[in-house]
Amino acid sequence: MGSGLWTASAVNLNNWTGVSLGLLLFFIGVINAITNQVLIHHFDGKRLVGEIVYVAFFGTIVQYSAQLFEALGVGRTPVIMRLIFSCLGIVLFCIGISLYQRANIIMHPNDDTTNILRFLYLKGNATASQLLDFVPPAVVIIITFFATKQILSVNLATLFSIFGNGILIATSDQWIWPHLTHNFRAKPVHG
Repeated sequence: MGSGLWTASAVNLNNWTGVSLGLLLFFIGVINAITNQVLIHHFDGKRLVGEIVYVAFFGTIVQYSAQLFEALGVGRTPVIMRLIFSCLGIVLFCIGISLYQRANIIMHPNDDTTNILRFLYLKGNATASQLLDFVPPAVVIIITFFATKQILSVNLATLFSIFGNGILIATSDQWIWPHLTHNFRAKPVHG
């Protein structure tokens, strides 16, 4: 029923290039971690290393999770069940993002990008930051479409993610552990 837009862009790159999904997710994450350094206007080595370590594990976990769901037959369940399962996964994912963005200990570079955009550029608007963060993967999907004449891993759940992520994260900020406040940092920690 589709996946998040960043993952969908990696799936489409995988289809075009044959490079493994896990490796593509790692490379995309590293590029995004470097982009975050530019967005915060200074070098933050701890942030950069933390984000690269995060994506090193993330790509592998996504690769094996996709294989596990395939082995369990999730892709062969009725469409409505797949849609419910996918949308529920997005809701849980957004709750998780809300919690760990507020804690801000170590994050996936894409989630740090939305935090950076949200607090440094968009006056705290979670929805606008999510939508802006979706521009690069949308461009990748368009480019891969022209190369392969296919769009993979984009479906109803992807649309739910595009239009719902920011709203779900902002709502989770208010309703799920509301006393956990954003620990956003734009300057390097000295100490």
